[in-house]
Amino acid sequence: MLKGKKIVLGITGSIAAYKACLIIRALVKAGAEVQVVITPAGKEFITPITLSALTQKPVISDFFSQRDGTWHSHVALGLWADAMLIAPCTASTLGKMANGIADNMLITTYLSMKAPVFIAPAMDLDMYQHPTTQQNMERLKEFGNHIIEPQSGFLASGLEGKGRMEEPELIVAYLDYFFEQKDLQDKHIMITAGPTHEKIDPVRFIGNYSSGKMGFALAEECVRRGAKVTLIAGPVNAQLSTLHSQLMTRIDVESCQDMYDAATKAFPQCDAAILCAAVADFRPEHKADQKIKREGDDLQLRLTSNPDIAAKLGCMKRGGQVLVGFALETNDEQANAQKKLQKKNLDFIVLNSLRNEGTCFQSDENQISIISATGQQNFGRKSKRDVAHDIIDHLATLL
Repeated sequence: MLKGKKIVLGITGSIAAYKACLIIRALVKAGAEVQVVITPAGKEFITPITLSALTQKPVISDFFSQRDGTWHSHVALGLWADAMLIAPCTASTLGKMANGIADNMLITTYLSMKAPVFIAPAMDLDMYQHPTTQQNMERLKEFGNHIIEPQSGFLASGLEGKGRMEEPELIVAYLDYFFEQKDLQDKHIMITAGPTHEKIDPVRFIGNYSSGKMGFALAEECVRRGAKVTLIAGPVNAQLSTLHSQLMTRIDVESCQDMYDAATKAFPQCDAAILCAAVADFRPEHKADQKIKREGDDLQLRLTSNPDIAAKLGCMKRGGQVLVGFALETNDEQANAQKKLQKKNLDFIVLNSLRNEGTCFQSDENQISIISATGQQNFGRKSKRDVAHDIIDHLATLL
C-alpha cells in the first residue's frame, strides 16, 4: 500500500543513521517517493550524496540552498507528504519536537507536517530510560505521533531492545500496515491452518502434507486490513512476518481434538471463522505408549472418527457470524463442495483441487473457486497471498 506514497524521511545524528539507506531502499522498492531531510549532526554519520543517490532527489538540510535567495519551504514539504518518518530519531530531536524548538530544517518540517508522523527512537538505554525522554515520547504520542520501537510496542516486555532503533524492514512494514485498507477494523476473525497429527505411538502419526501457507496468508491479510485475528495452527514450519505475528493471537495445537477444543472456545467471541486447516478425519482408536516394533509382515490399525470442527461451529453459529470452509477435492469437486456448504451451515466455501498440479500442499500458489448459496466465482492461478486477498475481499462483503 506504499505505492505512490510521498514520504519525508528525517535523519538525525545517530550511529543508526546508516540504516536509513535500508529504509530508503525498501520504501522505493515498494513504490514510494522519498525526500530526505537531514539534521547537521546527521551529516556527520552519513553523507547526503549517498542518500540522494538512493532517492534520486537532492537531500534537504539547510533552510537556504544557495546564496541567491532561494530557500527550502518546510511548509511545502508538509503539504506534499503522505507521511513523515523520522528514523533514527535521537533524544535531542525528540525533545525539540515535543517542545517546539524549531532550530533546524527537520523540526520546522515536522511542525508544518499535515500528514501522519512516525518516529523511530535511537539512543542508549540510559538516555531512553531517563524520565525526560519518556515524558517527551508520551507528549509526542498525545500529539498524535506514532512511536515505532523494537517490537513496535505491541508485545514489548521488560527492557530488551529498548532504545535501539527498530529494524528497517519492520519500520517499513509498520508504514505499509498503516496505509493498508482497513475494511475489517474492529472485526475478530478466527482462522485454522495447517495439518493435524494423530499419534499412533510416541514417534509416529497420521497426518497430511498441508504446509499451513494458505492459512497463514489469510491471517496476515486479515491483520493488514485491521482485524483482530486468532490463528489456531497445527504443526507447521510456515512462519509469519514479525510484525503480523505481533498483531495476532496464535494458538499452536497438534491433534484434531486440540484444534476442536481451541476453535469451539474461541468461536463465540468472533465475527467470522475461516476453517483452512487440513484436519485429519480419523485417528487411531488406541495410541501405543511405547514405539511399536516390527513383528510379522503387517500391522493393523483400527481408526475412529475425529470430531467435525466445521459441523460443530455450524451448529454454534449465531446470527451475524460468518463461517467459511475449505474443500480440497480430487473428483466431483463442485458437487462435493456444495454438499459440504449446506451440510455444515457454511456461508461460503473455498474449493481447490488436486487436479491443478502445484497449487495445493506445500505450494506457494493456489487456484480456487468461491462457492456460496448465490453462485460460484472462479479465479485463476495466483500466489497464496493474492488468493488470500480475493477470499478476504469476499468475506468483507458479508461483515
